[in-house]
Amino acid sequence: MIVSKIMTKNPFFVSPELSLTSARSLMDKEKIGHLPVLNKDKKLVGLVTKVDLLKAAPSSATTLDMYEISYLLAKLNVEKVMTKDVVTVQENEVIEEAARIMADRRIGCLPVMKGTELIGIVTDTDIFHFFINAFGARHQGVRVSINFKEKRGQIAAFAGKIFEKGGNIAAFVTAEGDDDDHRRGTLKVSDISRADVESIVQSFGDAVIEDIRD
Repeated sequence: MIVSKIMTKNPFFVSPELSLTSARSLMDKEKIGHLPVLNKDKKLVGLVTKVDLLKAAPSSATTLDMYEISYLLAKLNVEKVMTKDVVTVQENEVIEEAARIMADRRIGCLPVMKGTELIGIVTDTDIFHFFINAFGARHQGVRVSINFKEKRGQIAAFAGKIFEKGGNIAAFVTAEGDDDDHRRGTLKVSDISRADVESIVQSFGDAVIEDIRD
């Protein structure tokens, strides 16, 4: 799947000249933590986050009162605190690559571009929701994690056995195993009992259940 399928389309954005007070008000009102910054030509020139605004605010040890703090923040604009070297992705980038970039860069969002035009934003929350769906977390059924022998046809044969028992695979995710000879599969299976799932796995001599739960 690509990022354009899970991103927030037409995200809220601000201009570099907007005051920090106004930017914070917008974030609070819309319950968002990231704002792309576009110049008058609608080109992406920065990104401002709630963390940036918190860093710009006076220390809690300040002797200033709330009115003085508000006055100072109103004098500062977004351009002073925004990240200018923004990491972005194109609309057709795959989700796992976007997740890797965010994890490696330790950032919470990626503006999504169509060429040089901002068309969306994908956040860590969007990624979380994607993996919740990928693992079938909202579906009822038996969740099982299996260590398969890396052998052609193993997963297809397992799926066939589930079908023969009247089961339905609501989610199926695979990942690398502990070594090159194995692959780990995590499934959510409905319309089948836990006992039937265990018996199917036992019929595969090279497959081992690592975790199973209803």
